Amino acid sequence: MPYIERTTKAVKPEVTFAFYLKLFWTTFTLSLFTFGGGFVIVSLMRKKMVVTLNWIDDEEMMDFVTIAQSSPGPIALNGSLMVGYHLANIPGALIAGLGTVLPPMIILTLVSLGYEAVKSNLWIAAAFRGMRPVVAAIVLQVTWALLKPVLGRKKFIPIAMFLSAFAALYLFNVNIMLVMVICVAVAVIVSLVGIRKAGHK
Repeated sequence: MPYIERTTKAVKPEVTFAFYLKLFWTTFTLSLFTFGGGFVIVSLMRKKMVVTLNWIDDEEMMDFVTIAQSSPGPIALNGSLMVGYHLANIPGALIAGLGTVLPPMIILTLVSLGYEAVKSNLWIAAAFRGMRPVVAAIVLQVTWALLKPVLGRKKFIPIAMFLSAFAALYLFNVNIMLVMVICVAVAVIVSLVGIRKAGHK
C-alpha cells in the first residue's frame, strides 16, 4: 500500500450501537488478516482508521503506536485498545480489544488441534516461507508512512532523534526500553525549553 496523504481533519464518529458493531468488525477483520507480528497491523490500521474511516489522524496514530510499543503486551492489542478508548472510552476499548483477540484465539485453537498432522507438511512450510518477505515489505511500508510526516516538518531534533535511535537499536543493540526512555526525556526537555522561550516573548 503506497503512502496516502490525508488532507481532511479526523472526525470522531457518533457513539451508537451501529458504531460499536463497526468498531468490532473493523478490529476483528484487521486482526484476522494480520500475519507476521504486531507491526503489520499498524499499516492496516492506519489505512482503515486514518485513510478510509477518518476516525483518527496521522498524529494520533503515531502517538498510539508509540504508547502501544512502549507498554507491556502485544502492540496489536495495545494499539486497538488505545484507538477504541480514544473513540468511545472504556466500552470502545473493550470492544476493540475483543475484536483484536478473537481471531488469533480462534485460529490458534484450531491450529493447535491439527498441528501434529500438518507440522511436517511441505506446502504449509512453503506458505510460511512465502509470507516472510511480504511481512518485511509491510513493516518497511508502515515505517515510511509514520516517518514521512516527521521528515515533512523539516525540524532537526525529531530527525536527529530518529537517526540516533535507529543507530542505537540496529548498530549497537541498545535495549529498546532505554532508547525509549532517553527519547522521551529529550522530547520533554525540548518541549519545556520551547514553552519557556514562548513565555518570554
